[in-house]
Amino acid sequence: MTTHPTPNPATGIGRPITSVLVANRGEIASRIFATCRRRGITTVAVYSDPDAESPHVGDADAAVRLPGMTAADTYLRGDLLIEAARRAGADAIHPGYGFLSENADFAAAVRQAGLTWIGPDPKAIEVMGSKVESKLLMSEAGVPVLERLDPAAITEEDLPILVKASAGGGGRGMRIVRTVADVPDAVESASREAASAFGDPTVFCERYLDSGHHVEVQVMADGHGTVWALGERECSLQRRHQKVIEEAPSPLVDRIGGDLRERLLTAARNAAAAVDYRGAGTVEFLADARGNFWFLEMNTRLQVEHPVTECVTGLDLVGLQLDVAAGLPLKGAEPTMTGHSIEARLYAEDPARDWQPQSGTLHVLHVPGVTAEFAIPELHGIRLDSGVRDGSVIGVNYDPMLAKVISRAPTRDEAARELAAALRRARIHGLTTNRDLLVSSLLHPDFLSGSADTRFYAEHDPALLTRSAGLDPALGSIVAALADAALERADATVLRGIPSGFRNVPGEFQRRAYATGDRELVVGYRFGREGLELEQLPDDHSSVIVLSAEPDHVVMELDGVRRQYAISRFTSGEVTSVVVDGSGGSVTLARMARFIDPSTQAHAGALVAPMPGTVVRVAVEAGSRVEAGQPLLWLEAMKMEHAVTASAAGVVTHVHVVMGQQVDQGTTLAVVDDAMDGLDGLGATDEDETMEETTP
Repeated sequence: MTTHPTPNPATGIGRPITSVLVANRGEIASRIFATCRRRGITTVAVYSDPDAESPHVGDADAAVRLPGMTAADTYLRGDLLIEAARRAGADAIHPGYGFLSENADFAAAVRQAGLTWIGPDPKAIEVMGSKVESKLLMSEAGVPVLERLDPAAITEEDLPILVKASAGGGGRGMRIVRTVADVPDAVESASREAASAFGDPTVFCERYLDSGHHVEVQVMADGHGTVWALGERECSLQRRHQKVIEEAPSPLVDRIGGDLRERLLTAARNAAAAVDYRGAGTVEFLADARGNFWFLEMNTRLQVEHPVTECVTGLDLVGLQLDVAAGLPLKGAEPTMTGHSIEARLYAEDPARDWQPQSGTLHVLHVPGVTAEFAIPELHGIRLDSGVRDGSVIGVNYDPMLAKVISRAPTRDEAARELAAALRRARIHGLTTNRDLLVSSLLHPDFLSGSADTRFYAEHDPALLTRSAGLDPALGSIVAALADAALERADATVLRGIPSGFRNVPGEFQRRAYATGDRELVVGYRFGREGLELEQLPDDHSSVIVLSAEPDHVVMELDGVRRQYAISRFTSGEVTSVVVDGSGGSVTLARMARFIDPSTQAHAGALVAPMPGTVVRVAVEAGSRVEAGQPLLWLEAMKMEHAVTASAAGVVTHVHVVMGQQVDQGTTLAVVDDAMDGLDGLGATDEDETMEETTP
């Protein structure tokens, strides 16, 4: 029988927790609800207007609306969150990660309202949540840190530098600067983004190390003097300073061996003890290939990648957070790691187009081999933590992460290959995602050897990594053409059983056209007495025989090897897409219209919005002379700023938007006339307009 300590009226610690409001959204809210359900604790969700149909709302026992569209009006409003808890009868608030999870004022306000705060003491959040103050504290404790730089005093010798938000994380409010002239704009842009994402515009500068290994230690501390360091994780594969693939234990630490692991764990325990830490936290370090490491920051919350630690320790970290918040002690010896676990973040984004976020309807998300959701899977099993479902609409207001897919295996090699196989065979329809990049990364020799560092995607162009990933589009277009022909025959009123286009004597090839990205694929085919004839065979194949072709299933023999494919279709606006899934991957193909309305085409020189978003800055006006690659305006989408640049030198003839305006994908933002600059060629079009992330 569990004995609860005497409650502390000032903090709420020691009170039994019976109902938890999660001051967050999406996947992390559903993750916390799962543990609460297992413990018989009732749950309360909150939701903004765009999240009204989000799965996390239905996962809770009760839900409270936060009127508004943006995070600033909803999930960053501490007063509304506390009022929601009161109205729903919750006695505790869990902040999740992001939003107000590292806001000391919010934590204090929760306690002042008589509610239990499931997190560390507000003072610890204040000290460790400030990257400036925490580095001073760590330096005093003897932990190596990178020196803080004054933006006004930065010289060429200091470059490159990193501008970084003092509050929050996740890569937001961060800029790499390689020239002194770019420092002021980088500080301004990072500050603006930090204010939007975290409600705090404070940023600082420090020397930037171009490469290294991101190694972090999960800590858990109670209010009785016990601090556990629950092993380390490595999160070196990152884009725009956001983690893409995480794992436990760290391959770098395993490879170097010696006392490196114990030095890291000791440093993390000391960091937590220095601020009398209570609850779950993560101490992050940058390590080099020789085993030196430097303190980066301490995240005073649960991390996105916490599942890999759960998988190798057998712990429920959310459950331990609840125990510590209720005043219970950590029991037994400090747990250690067994086996290996790898997590891949599945994002709605296009890595080949500078990680451009995607929005729209997710029609299907199915990952094979899943044996657990929001829980530890069996060995050789797959865990899925997702905040979306079939039919979910991915908007521009929040992070585009669709799911975390996690493997658990006895060895690292098994964990990597099993995770890659699950992702490769997953059915993901409706949005461009980073799935192919994840598969290619997991199977890359540098990753499998454990040598990949934070420059992995700088050294391995995502467009090249994914070039041969997934299903060959040429083969996929043949499958799509056969399935579409079968679909048409299924609707025929006479001779339904005869293949579309069948002739007793050879006739003209029928043609169907599809597109993927900038590539157009035309399939010429006909059916005769000998079966299917193709006008052109796909590369690397000398024989294609159709064994069966149905609207949703095609079986073919390729060079003597039987292959089968599943076919799905969905329509977005005027475009119908055909998705072909096979054991080797997937490809999405847009049916090409036979005739195109000229009025729908962008004018020459038009710069169009690459995604829905809000215009946050306009740097030019009609008559401005611009150079190729010059940023003209900035959009904010999914809590990141994106600069839209001129693809050619010329003169701005029209600016169609103003600051604060919301635009849809494809909206014409401005027009640049390169003829007025005396240059040959056309200006940017819908096809060649470029977008540059202002966050690397």
